Amino acid sequence: MEELTVRPAVPADAPEICRLLNAVDLAEIGREETDLHEVEADLTHPEAALEENSWLAFRAGELVGYGLMWDDSGAERIDMDQYIRPGDQDAGERLLDLMEAHAVRRAAANGAAKAVVHMHLNVRPTLDPAILVDRGWHTVRRYHALTRMLSSSVDQVPEPRQGLTLRSCEQESDRRLAHQLIEETFADHFDHQTRSYEQWLADRGAHIDWSLVWIASLPGMGDVAVTITRNDRESTGWISYLGVRKEFRGRGVAGHLLRHAFGVYAELGRDRIGLGVDTDNETGALRLYEAHGMTTHFAVNTWEVTLPVGS
Repeated sequence: MEELTVRPAVPADAPEICRLLNAVDLAEIGREETDLHEVEADLTHPEAALEENSWLAFRAGELVGYGLMWDDSGAERIDMDQYIRPGDQDAGERLLDLMEAHAVRRAAANGAAKAVVHMHLNVRPTLDPAILVDRGWHTVRRYHALTRMLSSSVDQVPEPRQGLTLRSCEQESDRRLAHQLIEETFADHFDHQTRSYEQWLADRGAHIDWSLVWIASLPGMGDVAVTITRNDRESTGWISYLGVRKEFRGRGVAGHLLRHAFGVYAELGRDRIGLGVDTDNETGALRLYEAHGMTTHFAVNTWEVTLPVGS
């Protein structure tokens, strides 16, 4: 077997990385669902620092592995993604060696005594999970990607109830409010990392349509909820976030926002919409989505390893 060579990524690698990720999609979920602009957004993110935080593994000139790391916590928590072509387990192990070592360096630079590293993998990943278990990794959470078919004859924009009004976020002032609502409503969610407004904007990327981001308000109570949706995926419309302030949960606000998204995306000609949900979410989000006809498309585990600094 040809030897592996590893180097950092550069933005020009985006098409080749996209092809690899779609090969992984086909193996794990049965269809290609990665768009080129998603990869480009990762590689050109202001905080990417690709020379230090990215890895491409090649065999005989062909890309077989891709790793990307980021450090939103500024402390012990380090996050990473890794994608391996089916059948190239040695590439996965090689990248794990490099990425785990770098995670320790990142945590040390943050003044932490350990690196707590998280990585998301499909429940049936191209990387052999036994490799992770042998290295001390274990699963700590499960997420489901849910989808629902849409029809313009069935899914129509609902009439507001109880005085609830929605406004989109084309204005800068409303984008700032949307950011504040996300930070508040997701503060207690597993793996949520606080982001400044500028960081949050960069995370949204250049392709977001702010007319598809909505803030919900109630009379005399102000802004109570937010939902961020995206129409830039080829495979499906996507609900990135749906958050309701604690004191206004259980009043039908989340359900209305969900049905609003269904209706708007059906009007846009979409035949499917999806979102991701933490199956252990204590707000009852999974039950809400399933009650609105959303079903599991695939499942993802969060894997964790704790690596001491200075060992």
